Amino acid sequence: MVAKDLMSAHGAARAMGWATLAYSVAVLARPRVLAAPCGFVDEGQEVAPPVGMTVRGIAARDAAMGAAMALAPAGPALRLATAARAASDLADAVIFGAGLAPQGRAAKVSGVAAAWGALNLACLARM
Repeated sequence: MVAKDLMSAHGAARAMGWATLAYSVAVLARPRVLAAPCGFVDEGQEVAPPVGMTVRGIAARDAAMGAAMALAPAGPALRLATAARAASDLADAVIFGAGLAPQGRAAKVSGVAAAWGALNLACLARM
């Protein structure tokens, strides 16, 4: 039954919600998980307090949306949570893609965000 549910759009959206929640909790605990790939660390690979605060803010937003996707009942609530997650990921892709270009990290960081956004849109389109 679990495998069949994961194959459904609702199951896939819920799985992505749980994955988002887990990653977000990791970033809340250790902002370096997100900051380092973006190049937001110093020479010693440390995260400055203002960067850590910003990264944790992004992680808290993502954790809330991940939890909503994982726990919302099927129907309008799950569709809204999935749409919000997709919009956030796609916005991250654009913002990080434009802002990280001088550091040469744009393709990797924005590509990951865009891929998550596209996966969420695919789930949404099948609901």
